[in-house]
Amino acid sequence: MKNFEADTINETQAIEHLKIFYPSIQNEISQLSAQNNFPGIIQSTVDYLKLLLRESKINIVNRKIKMMEWLYKNGTFNVKHIIENLFIRSFGSLKKHTDIQQWNILYSYMPIEFQQIYLNQTKLDEMMFKKN
Repeated sequence: MKNFEADTINETQAIEHLKIFYPSIQNEISQLSAQNNFPGIIQSTVDYLKLLLRESKINIVNRKIKMMEWLYKNGTFNVKHIIENLFIRSFGSLKKHTDIQQWNILYSYMPIEFQQIYLNQTKLDEMMFKKN
């Protein structure tokens, strides 16, 4: 019987992939990796996407999101959890860096699973804030 976790990408392996996926921030990823700060690395990718959006590079952002989807699909529980809670949750802040037309284009190219997670997160946030 195969061990499921052995076939998946752990945080250390994910970092190596992210260095390739995001060559422009490779030095920052390496520095955060030396501190064992995987959440910080994911946050760096989000910050980089915001920079690309300010430069209207939606096609590049789309490719980077698809790369993160691959990592998400192949990652361990911890890798998935961090991507869900930092990367996907950041879509709201990415939306603020686009106009409505750009957002609609970007959103339409997002992986369906990411769209669903984002919508569920948004609904839960709305419910929590309405109760308080």
